[in-house]
Amino acid sequence: MTHDHGHAHAGHHHHHHNAGNARAVGLAALLTGGFMIAEVVGGLLSGSLALLADAGHMLTDFAALVMAWLAFRVARRPADARRTYGFDRISVMAAFVNGLALFAVAGWIVIEAGRRLMHPAPVAGGIMLVVAALGLLVNILAFAVLARGDRANLNLRAALLHVVGDLLGSAGAILAALVILWTGWTPIDPILSVFVSLLILRSAWTVVRASGHILLEATPEGFDAAAIGRDLRAEVPEVIDVRHLHAWSITENRPMVTLEAVVPPTADPDAARRRVKARLAEAFGFDHATVEICVDSGELPSPGCTSI
Repeated sequence: MTHDHGHAHAGHHHHHHNAGNARAVGLAALLTGGFMIAEVVGGLLSGSLALLADAGHMLTDFAALVMAWLAFRVARRPADARRTYGFDRISVMAAFVNGLALFAVAGWIVIEAGRRLMHPAPVAGGIMLVVAALGLLVNILAFAVLARGDRANLNLRAALLHVVGDLLGSAGAILAALVILWTGWTPIDPILSVFVSLLILRSAWTVVRASGHILLEATPEGFDAAAIGRDLRAEVPEVIDVRHLHAWSITENRPMVTLEAVVPPTADPDAARRRVKARLAEAFGFDHATVEICVDSGELPSPGCTSI
């Protein structure tokens, strides 16, 4: 039995997107890290948990953004003999770690809010309002910078979600400061902190689920093995059966597929393989495909694939 193997490689791995994403994430990291210090000082001076929680979130975000920036830089490196797919998945790993970090931040905010509710502390609403308003402006600027990047990239999405969490934290702190200034009711500070943490958890789960799906080498989004088999049998005249169909992703932008296409003895294996790969790229977006051609003997019961 002989087999014919073929590979289709994507010649473009979105390197120019990664360069732009790296610049955006790097600038967002500088903005976040710079204002984090001011927010810590403001939180300590005002006694606001909302500000301190947001400062803690910004500290984690600063580390996460730096990690995301490094991941984009490393992902530019070409493939080598030991890492034949290159370093693109570094960005997916960074997204996964960043998502887990968001869970930790949200948990800390909830625990600290519970302590504040049981033991209320005075809060200086004026200082809190000024610092939170400045924080909101910085976070809006960081969001605008990141929003110009490739939104389909998981690593950038994770970084963007960190900044969105900061933005929500600043907005919550502003609202809490206004309530405190108008009514003097300080429990609003930890209550809004918990609300922000729940929003952070929702975002974190989205990123962890998507990046974990890729790291587990599960099928790409929308993949339907049965539909692909039916399509190849209908659109490629030589194909009489499709077997051992497997698909996974290196990143969200690099899906891979392997399959065995069964053809009759009269078929040209090379031509069949070219048509299968062309159809996979055209109809299903698989720019990288490994196609094995098996020539069916036509005997009953069929012993499987045989050489011509």
